[in-house]
Amino acid sequence: MNCNIRAWRMSDAADLAAALNNPNIQNNLRDGLPCPYTQKDAGDYIDAMLRADKNATFAFAITVDDKAIGSIGVFRKDNIHSRTAEMGYYISELFWGQGLGTSAVKQTCKYIFENTDILRIFAEPFAYNTASCHILEKSGFLCEGILRANAVKNGKVLDMALYALLKSDCPEYSEV
Repeated sequence: MNCNIRAWRMSDAADLAAALNNPNIQNNLRDGLPCPYTQKDAGDYIDAMLRADKNATFAFAITVDDKAIGSIGVFRKDNIHSRTAEMGYYISELFWGQGLGTSAVKQTCKYIFENTDILRIFAEPFAYNTASCHILEKSGFLCEGILRANAVKNGKVLDMALYALLKSDCPEYSEV
């Protein structure tokens, strides 16, 4: 099974809501998402991503057969970190374990490095989320360390892993 990344469409709202109405996904994301996550919430998110600054927010639907099965985004930092961006992603649980996360991460990094001046993409999954860490490792990211007691999620103090991929790590995208 193959996946693609593409711009969000308002017609993706039902699929987005279905994917995010799952505690197994929400437990691995940052706080702030409504629960239950409605189709209106999904529409509001898609609208915000479509209106976002195109030089700072790179948000894509992860699709299989053009149906949204997840989300991936890269968000540029500011000030002295303006050429660094943070990546976040999730895939509907029905599609876990099929290599789609790795494919989406690789496609997104390729897009970012070929179309922007961003030099570094990082991600901070919860350290216990070995599946997400494995996706990043298979996509060429290096673990730069463990951020101890870095977050509180669902009342638990958690460590987070810090992964990064540099444009210079990818000879096909490196500046000459």
